[in-house]
Amino acid sequence: MTSSIYQSDIVEMKELDNLFIELTSKNCNQRCKNCYIDFPLYKKQADFIDIDIIKQALEDTIDEKIKCIYLSGAEPMTHPDFNSILRLCLKRTDVCICTNGSFINEKKARFLKKVEGESSNTIIFKISIDHYDEVKNDDVRYRGAYRHGMFAIRHLLKYNFSVILSLTNYYNLSKEEIFSGFKSSFKRYDINSDSILIQISPFHNKLPKPEEPKIESSECFDCINSRVISSSGVYTCPFLANDFRGRCGGSFADYNKKCSLETEYCATCAKSPSPIFSLDFSLFQ
Repeated sequence: MTSSIYQSDIVEMKELDNLFIELTSKNCNQRCKNCYIDFPLYKKQADFIDIDIIKQALEDTIDEKIKCIYLSGAEPMTHPDFNSILRLCLKRTDVCICTNGSFINEKKARFLKKVEGESSNTIIFKISIDHYDEVKNDDVRYRGAYRHGMFAIRHLLKYNFSVILSLTNYYNLSKEEIFSGFKSSFKRYDINSDSILIQISPFHNKLPKPEEPKIESSECFDCINSRVISSSGVYTCPFLANDFRGRCGGSFADYNKKCSLETEYCATCAKSPSPIFSLDFSLFQ
């Protein structure tokens, strides 16, 4: 008799290289078609993480050799204590700010460079732009998003920040088309394309679909080297932050280092040739 019970693969975290801090899960000034977050339609939710939770997480992981702390969420720069949190994290290690760029102008870039100078660590920026064509990008995101992103990149490069363009491949473009298209776009905005890294992630379709095939574990899952702290606990990855299927525990004092590849988000990660959320630091050498 053949068993019909499906057993998903288990991934065990090897080491905690990447610590994601979800500053907010619901507050953002954009409503993008390709975002995996389900935003409230009408009311704003005050779900900002308390700075004391972050302090405790940093204390609980003091023995971990964390390479980078990622300030993420819906839009992390909406957090009222963003500057204080950034300074706190920079005392520990490098910080990557995952943002749509709309809060960054020259004054803000100059201020952030001053903050970076107060520490021996580095600030890296992941700026979200999803198409090299302004109209197609803004159709996915919102009117003006493309220019906000491009101007943010220009201001950040002026102050010698490391910048990664984070692209969710909503239009299913080839890697060659993405790189050539952005090279032309950067030229129009007087941006040196050699100064920009492009990280391409597969689009996660939230619409109902047939059952996903069995997901095989690989070396490309973020959960192998990452965990997320949010206002409600520790989770396996940003996709599953605040989702009970990804919950690992209440804090880093006692959390589960194993996770099961059983969600539709895991299927999206399995399609990616590299981790979706964390950075490949060999590119910065």
